[in-house]
Amino acid sequence: MLAAVSVAVLLLWLLTAWFSYTKAQHEAEELMDGSLAQTGRLLLAITQHNDDDLGKLASRLATVRGAADNVYEPPLEFQLGLGDGTILARSIGAPVLPVLGVPGYSDILRKDGSWRVLNVVSGDGRHRVQVSQSIGLRDRAALEVAGQTVLPLAIITPVLLLLIYVSVVKALDPLNRLARDVAARSADNLAALSREDVPNEVGPLVAAINRLLLRVARALDNERRFTADAAHELRTPLAAIKVQTQVARLSRDRAQTARALGQIECGVDRATRLVEQLLRLARLDPLNVLPDPQPLDLLSLTEGTLANVLAANPALTQTVRHELPPRAPRVYGDADLLGIALRNLIDNALRYTPAGSSIVIRVEDEEGGRVCLCVRDDGPGVPDELITRLGERFVRGRDTLAEGSGLGLAIVSRIMQLHGGRFSARNLATGGFAACLCGLVRAEPV
Repeated sequence: MLAAVSVAVLLLWLLTAWFSYTKAQHEAEELMDGSLAQTGRLLLAITQHNDDDLGKLASRLATVRGAADNVYEPPLEFQLGLGDGTILARSIGAPVLPVLGVPGYSDILRKDGSWRVLNVVSGDGRHRVQVSQSIGLRDRAALEVAGQTVLPLAIITPVLLLLIYVSVVKALDPLNRLARDVAARSADNLAALSREDVPNEVGPLVAAINRLLLRVARALDNERRFTADAAHELRTPLAAIKVQTQVARLSRDRAQTARALGQIECGVDRATRLVEQLLRLARLDPLNVLPDPQPLDLLSLTEGTLANVLAANPALTQTVRHELPPRAPRVYGDADLLGIALRNLIDNALRYTPAGSSIVIRVEDEEGGRVCLCVRDDGPGVPDELITRLGERFVRGRDTLAEGSGLGLAIVSRIMQLHGGRFSARNLATGGFAACLCGLVRAEPV
């Protein structure tokens, strides 16, 4: 920033210096032309009143000399003549001309140098006066005037740059302290940054960093809790597998051995399901939005999911059906993810409802034209104190002895967040339980 500001100031200084120099040079030229005009008119008036003795007049005027090297007191160089241009008298240093030129300003070049010349004619046309200045002397005068104009800028610029440097360094000192504070922190220190003495311009940045630190702290807490819960959940099936392995190894009864091997297989299946759920959550967590939502038919989604559930569970003791109309709504979403969410709700209902129970899938309308896809059962329901926690990881409701990991509804909740909706659960007034995928956006007008 200091380099950019310094370059900008220097460029501005150069532009200002060039403009001031050019303007001062122009003004100096005009001032010297004005001085020539004033001298010419004065000499013409003197000439008209001394018409009889111009020679003596010229001699007396020639003694009026300025300093040859003083740009502010140039020598008086002139020529006096008649209206036809004939020269009658001249000063010693005036440029040698055969006749006087036309009235007005002109630049002439002679062996003794370049001259700026002004010819003035009297009103009756009888007399002419020519006054001249050396162009070299004029240039020196203009250069000195212009240089004097630029000199203050040259003196002020370093002072200005120093003041800018001091001001910027002083203004950035709180930011440097903030940087040192962040650099000195350990990886575990996610406390909010202090906003004391922070400039107003940096305040929004510090606030954004503090919000980020808060989100990171929450994410780390969730990850630590998730890791601890996952380790705890995996410990149970692994311990059971180890016990059953020891039983199978020590048993000499074939039936007991077969039963132990069956228990080992069940434990492996449970651990496998848990790992699959963990991997699914790990893939969903980094997402903020759905990458490519598409319109999909809820009827086709429901029928396809039901077919998969029935194929995977041929010996179901519960009745599972849907009551979606033939023209069920179409919604925006990811068919695979919504299929996983619906499958988890159905599996949850199957796991926690007794034999002979009925599980029904329905569509319900919400305010704002959105849609809910609900899985209802006539089971025992969930204690009221647990309903608000359903959807949290490793939280399980109803009979905790039922097989499960407590991740199914957490996956459902995460999928619905990605769809801009929510997971909703409630006990039904008529008995039973409803778990819903709410807030699905219609892909067609209501």
